[in-house]
Amino acid sequence: MAKEKGWQRYHTIWLMLFLGWIFSYADRTLTGPVVTWMISSNVGFLKAAANPHALGGLLGSLFFAGYMLTQFPGGYFGDKFGYRTIIVISIFWAGITTLITGLTGGLIAFIALRVFTGLGEGVLYSNDRSLIAQVTPPEKLGLGLGIVMGGLSVGLTAALVGTIYLINWAKPFLGLNAWKAPFLALGSATIVIGVLIYTFTKPQYKASSEPFGKAFTSLLKYSVVFLAAIMGVYFATNAMGLTDVVIAVILTGLAFILIVFIYNNKGTEIRPVLKDRNLILIYLSAIPILWHLWFYGFWGGAVVKDFGGGTLTSALLVISFNAIAGLMGFPLGGKLSDMVAHKRNGRRNVLIILTGLLTVFIFIFAAYVMSGRKDMVVESIILFVSGLIFFALQAVSHALTAETAPTALRGSAFGMWNLIAEIGAVLSPVVSGALRDSTGSWGTPLILDGVLMAISCLLIMGVASTVTTSAAKSEVA
Repeated sequence: MAKEKGWQRYHTIWLMLFLGWIFSYADRTLTGPVVTWMISSNVGFLKAAANPHALGGLLGSLFFAGYMLTQFPGGYFGDKFGYRTIIVISIFWAGITTLITGLTGGLIAFIALRVFTGLGEGVLYSNDRSLIAQVTPPEKLGLGLGIVMGGLSVGLTAALVGTIYLINWAKPFLGLNAWKAPFLALGSATIVIGVLIYTFTKPQYKASSEPFGKAFTSLLKYSVVFLAAIMGVYFATNAMGLTDVVIAVILTGLAFILIVFIYNNKGTEIRPVLKDRNLILIYLSAIPILWHLWFYGFWGGAVVKDFGGGTLTSALLVISFNAIAGLMGFPLGGKLSDMVAHKRNGRRNVLIILTGLLTVFIFIFAAYVMSGRKDMVVESIILFVSGLIFFALQAVSHALTAETAPTALRGSAFGMWNLIAEIGAVLSPVVSGALRDSTGSWGTPLILDGVLMAISCLLIMGVASTVTTSAAKSEVA
């Protein structure tokens, strides 16, 4: 077979999905900087909170509860209706609900809209990963997964840094409601990106119309049920006077209920992704990955500000070095895993090394800031290196999942990966915030983050993958 030259269709799909991740991730990330600004400025619905960091963290956890619950349904519907179809729905959903968030006010409306945004965004991951695996040559799978996921890093960085600038820009005409400006701006931009993705990812050979209506209706049915469940848990537990941490723990219970439901109703159909030992270990190892991502993504600015002093804007600039590292880290990790994919346990071994290195750098950063040192250049360097490793290992984990799961069930496998991983995202903001309120320092949350990542490394050591790129090629053929 002649070697491909020039721009290919899969490159166009990579580019469009890269843009999709930028704005989808910015939409979900901006909640953290907005909450931090509200707390530091003593405004909005966090003004009267007795434990503002815990409540602020709960707002993030409620979003991720919604995001978590549509992971598997999203992947399942992608296998059924088409990955591109679900991706387009997800991007438009995120844009519209983010825009509406900026047009409303009040705690309950904010919570409901953030949960609903999470429900729509939750279907992106599994279908994005599956579409890339579907259109990309097997020998470039890790690279493609990594390049596209680099959009996450750009969106994360843009939201961490840009949110405060948008708020400050809007202050003269929105006053205390300036926090709404980022939602209005990003929601509008995301809708435009949805139009681009719909236009430039159309199939080359159109056999029949795409089932957007059926896919949207199916997803909406699940989302309405999940929204009612999440809001029901919030109102019931709040009325009982339970702490924000306990509420978040109960929300994670919804994930286990969903897994039991899936097993009982879809067990025969998707047995390979529910009972495979290697996949289960990969799923569990992803919980600390999402914990780490959303500890830094939600509270990173507050951590740097508390330990280093200075303004919130400068603190967010420092933590952005961790986020922007993903622009190189994701493709680097994918390329590294592709280079060893022909070896037995090749990707797994790379993942073990990267996870171990990240654990070391988490403790290095914790030791540095807890010692009282405040050099922002040193902090930025540590955060950049640890971010490079962190985002690289995610690309390896994704590629390992794609190779381990059966081709026809990749959407379901990625959905299960993120469903279980999001337990970390649900708990991280609120548990970390509560520890900050109770101890008066971010030291304990930083140490807990390192311990959890060490556990992730141990779980990956238990994976015994024998899948190679050549095997993947024969499977596709």
